[in-house]
Amino acid sequence: MNQRRPFQRAGEEARRSALIEATLDLIAEGGPQAATVRAIALRAGVTPGLIRHYFATKEDLVAAAHETLMTGLTEASAARLDDLPDDPLARLAGFVANAVSPPVTDPRAVSLWAASMQLVPRDAAMRKVHEATYLGFRNRLQRMIADALAAADRQDEDPRALAIAGNALLDGLWIEAGALPDHFKPDEMKSIAIKAFSRLLDLKLPEV
Repeated sequence: MNQRRPFQRAGEEARRSALIEATLDLIAEGGPQAATVRAIALRAGVTPGLIRHYFATKEDLVAAAHETLMTGLTEASAARLDDLPDDPLARLAGFVANAVSPPVTDPRAVSLWAASMQLVPRDAAMRKVHEATYLGFRNRLQRMIADALAAADRQDEDPRALAIAGNALLDGLWIEAGALPDHFKPDEMKSIAIKAFSRLLDLKLPEV
C-alpha cells in the first residue's frame, strides 16, 4: 500500500498538468472562449467529470493555467544566472537579457498573456493569480536592483520604484519581441534592454 502512493501522486500531477496544458493550447488557438469544459476534456483525453476532481470550476482551471504560464516565464528569466560571475550587475544584466530573449519571448506566450489579461478585471481568481505572478517577477527584479545599487554604494535609492519602471520597460520589449519576432535582429532586444536599464539605474550593466 505504501509503495503505491508515490505512483498515485505522480499520476494525479500528470493529469492535472495535462488539463492545464490542454487549457493553454485551446486559449492560444481560440482565446478564453475556446476553453470550454468539453473542449478541455476532449483535448486532455479525459471525461468532463474528471476535471471537477482537480478544479472546482472552469475558472479555477483557467487561473491555474495562467499561473503556470507566468511562473514559467519568471523562472525562464532567472535561468542560468548562477553560471554568471558572482557580481550583482552581471546577474541583473542576465535577468534582463533573459526576459526579452527566447524562450521567454515565445509568440505563443505573448498570445496567451494577451488572451488571459482580458479576464483579469472581471474574474477574481484570475486577478489573484495575476497579482501574485506579477509581484513574483517584480520582487525578484527589485532584489536584484537593490543588490546592484548596494554594490555601487547607493542605498538611498528606491529599488521598488525602479523595479516598477523596469518591469514596465521589460513588458513593453517582451510584447514587441514576441508579437513581431522577425522585425528584430538576433540579440537586438537583449542589447536594447540592457542599455535601457543602464540608463534607468545610472549604472553600467555588462553585455551578456
